[in-house]
Amino acid sequence: MKYIYVKDNDGFVVKKLQSDLLPDEQIITEEEYKELSGENYYQKKFGHGGKRKGAGRKPANGLVLKFQIRVSEKEKEFLKFAREHHIDYDSLMEG
Repeated sequence: MKYIYVKDNDGFVVKKLQSDLLPDEQIITEEEYKELSGENYYQKKFGHGGKRKGAGRKPANGLVLKFQIRVSEKEKEFLKFAREHHIDYDSLMEG
């Protein structure tokens, strides 16, 4: 499957398969496509990101945010007690 760049009568450009070419479309070069579609401008302005998968903001320094939940004071005290006394939750649930 070979991709080509085409421009229709209205001036719109698109990348498509050669087998999908319509009679009213003309084949253009990749450079012409990038200029008309705005990809050259985007690359100069931002230098990264774009249409590719996974583009966008990444976690700072590669660190994922910590998981946090809201608990009441009573639950917080129980969690603190369980950690200090090394209580195994799995063994409590078995009994």
